Amino acid sequence: MKNIKILLTILIVISFSSVTIAQESDQKITLKTDSISVLGNCGMCKTRIEKAAMLEGVKTAVWNQETKILTVVYNPSVVSNEVIQKSIASVGHDTELYKAEESVYNQLPGCCKYPRKE
Repeated sequence: MKNIKILLTILIVISFSSVTIAQESDQKITLKTDSISVLGNCGMCKTRIEKAAMLEGVKTAVWNQETKILTVVYNPSVVSNEVIQKSIASVGHDTELYKAEESVYNQLPGCCKYPRKE
């Protein structure tokens, strides 16, 4: 339990940080890191969620199966948190902001069907 609290604290700190990187043309890009709650159960969910999050402008997307938290690093001038969450919901996984359509959720494999909040 203590480890989960430490992990969540670290994720919260990371979510409020941003990173600046230099491109080859010396133009700087500010990347944003967000932690997003995404419902799922297993390794297949992890693959599906991370793939759906990897839109243009997203540098990394890692979903933690235990905490149900997706940590995503992205360029906010290219893609938004909301667009990322819509993409994840479109493949059957409920997020903080968007609920997957019932028909898409129902097509998930049995092991991927998480308890849904009403």
